[in-house]
Amino acid sequence: MAERAALEELVRLQGERVRDLKQQKASAEQIEEEVAKLLKLKAQLGPDEGKQKFVLKTPKGTRDYSPRQMAVREKVFDVIIRCFKRHGAEVIDTPVFELKETLTGKYGEDSKLIYDLKDQGGELLSLRYDLTVPFARYLAMNKLTNIKRYHIAKVYRRDNPAMTRGRYREFYQCDFDIAGQFDPMIPDAECLKIMCEILGSLQIGDFLVKVNDRRILDGMFAICGVPDSKFRTICSSVDKLDKVSWDEVKNEMVGEKGLAPEVADRIGEYVQQHGGVSLVEQLLQDPKLSQNKQALEGLGDLKLLFEYLTLFGIADKISFDLSLARGLDYYTGVIYEAVLLQTPVQAGEEPLGVGSVAAGGRYDGLVGMFDPKGRKVPCVGLSIGVERIFSIVEQRLEALEEKVRTTETQVFVASAQKKLLEERLKLVAELWDAGIKAELLYKKNPKLLNQLQYCEEAGIPLVAIIGEQELKDGVIKLRSVSSREEVDIRREDLVEEIKRRTRQPLCIS
Repeated sequence: MAERAALEELVRLQGERVRDLKQQKASAEQIEEEVAKLLKLKAQLGPDEGKQKFVLKTPKGTRDYSPRQMAVREKVFDVIIRCFKRHGAEVIDTPVFELKETLTGKYGEDSKLIYDLKDQGGELLSLRYDLTVPFARYLAMNKLTNIKRYHIAKVYRRDNPAMTRGRYREFYQCDFDIAGQFDPMIPDAECLKIMCEILGSLQIGDFLVKVNDRRILDGMFAICGVPDSKFRTICSSVDKLDKVSWDEVKNEMVGEKGLAPEVADRIGEYVQQHGGVSLVEQLLQDPKLSQNKQALEGLGDLKLLFEYLTLFGIADKISFDLSLARGLDYYTGVIYEAVLLQTPVQAGEEPLGVGSVAAGGRYDGLVGMFDPKGRKVPCVGLSIGVERIFSIVEQRLEALEEKVRTTETQVFVASAQKKLLEERLKLVAELWDAGIKAELLYKKNPKLLNQLQYCEEAGIPLVAIIGEQELKDGVIKLRSVSSREEVDIRREDLVEEIKRRTRQPLCIS
């Protein structure tokens, strides 16, 4: 050990010698000579020297999920999937990576967040950034012009993670999209209805859905004097208004993106407005905006959309917000984003948004970008921000100290005496074959108390206890873990009794 310590000290000193020579800009020959000495010393230490100690951790922006966390996630997914199916959606899946050219040029300034993979056998590939562009590629490739689909899968972004706020580099998206040529705003209204149903069912707090239209934004930029070439980059700046003040957004437009200050001021007069259908009607009378064909179309569709939202009973959850700009390049019409609302600090104050939990919009041109003949398939859809929802639900359960069951076991098969392993195995097999979720301890002669304690810790509601007397009488003692009441059940009636006791109440949420 002493010899190794002395050798490590020599390596350290030689390393300092090399660094000093480099700082002094010594001759290349001299540096090479000293580096050779350093490598020779390191070689004497063995292959492990110089390597950093391996740290067991997940990559930046990713995480593991415990059984408790996965139980919460499964419940959230179940609410979302049942809603998608209730609205008649089919399910599809696509590869986790796509050809790089499939994703290029679809995400505006966010394209820099795409994960590119190393060249593998002649194909340049990238991890998918969202589920919408792969869906558009799927439609074009299979020549589909009509589908209502949902897709739940992981996507990848080289973003700066903020994991406490549910922002990761690897995360799930839950998408629902309607593709096809239909009458205006009917599918769009259903997407907003679905968004409201899911957020209401999850009971994560009050929410507001902001709505705008890309055509209104483009028309507004045009009448304010924004050059065509700057529409998308200015759109990206406006989209930050939910996070930073108007002054900061204006400074970015003028200072970083070269927009004239007076043009920015004209934009500011519009983008700070929000309201309901009355604001739509007000803007339809705006002397400048009403003269722009694109803006007029967008406002007309929004007025129709509010009529349908009223019929669906969700108009009170929707706000027409001119600052909503959704940074993605592929949106062409209505856009929307759901935010959770913070309780007002003082009575009379407006609620504050504390983060986006769902978003979407209309993208009528995306499929045409993949079709050789440029044939367009109109599409509208939404994406539920499940990672943020998971974070909120987990925090709420921790605050309430609520116990979460991580298994669905209905009954535990226990024995009251020794030498009954064979009988336990026969009974548990009978229950499994009948579709009952059952467990037993993997011990020949477990103590009854240990078996009952396991049931309490795991939240298993029932225990089927076998004893010598029960075997003689042809019965099983069925024990309720919560009430500790025990009743003898004829063996042939056990399955039905377990089903009756553990039947879930009908849930329509």
